[in-house]
Amino acid sequence: MAILIKSEREIELIRHSCKLLAQVHEELREAIKPGVSTKDIDTLGEKLIRDMGCTPNFLNYNGYPASICVSVNEEVVHGIPRKDRILKEGDIVSLDCGLIYKGYHSDAARTYGVGPIAPELEQLIKETENSFWEGIKKAKAGNHLFEISAAIDDYISQFGYGIVTDLVGHGVGTALHEDPQIPNFRQPRRGPKLQKGMTLAIEPMINLGRSDVEWLDDDWTVVAEDGLPSAHYENTILITDGEPEVLTILD
Repeated sequence: MAILIKSEREIELIRHSCKLLAQVHEELREAIKPGVSTKDIDTLGEKLIRDMGCTPNFLNYNGYPASICVSVNEEVVHGIPRKDRILKEGDIVSLDCGLIYKGYHSDAARTYGVGPIAPELEQLIKETENSFWEGIKKAKAGNHLFEISAAIDDYISQFGYGIVTDLVGHGVGTALHEDPQIPNFRQPRRGPKLQKGMTLAIEPMINLGRSDVEWLDDDWTVVAEDGLPSAHYENTILITDGEPEVLTILD
């Protein structure tokens, strides 16, 4: 496992890529309403990214056919946008996307309710995000990578949710997916030591029910096997000498 340490110049480029992506997510959040198709969201997302002079890094990545992964309800990740998939009140929808700015990648995901949603879904979305913030309390130089994993697991386990184990976070930089892989569940070992200059995408994927998932016939869409809803929250972060810097949120 070769974890890349970024130079100050690279960090500035990644930081800018991430700020642009945070702006895209803010715009997309405003677009989520009953009656909107998942394809509408993808079309808007691609336009926003290209209008910034950037490239959507998900489009055609290993054959993925869209710029924004739009996953609804029991879809965990990698939902393919469709004109006939119409959002309705009470749904939850996860948006996962990234962009390339001057050769440097950013990656982030959010889950939102479509209009009013059930309290149990509001809590699922809230605690999935909270688990990210609990995890990155351990994201400090000198700590070990899997301390992040354990902190996410410890936080989520109190709610009885299912932590998806088939999919994990990752490094990010000049490629969308770099070493290391970052599980959201406790590991038997500590993992590599964190160092200043690492850029990581931490992304808890949490199911309302069991952790088991399956892939649909499109070979992309991952769904909760029990058919219950799932939430996803992700940011690209930078390891520093002190507290981690969360790059994909607006100040």
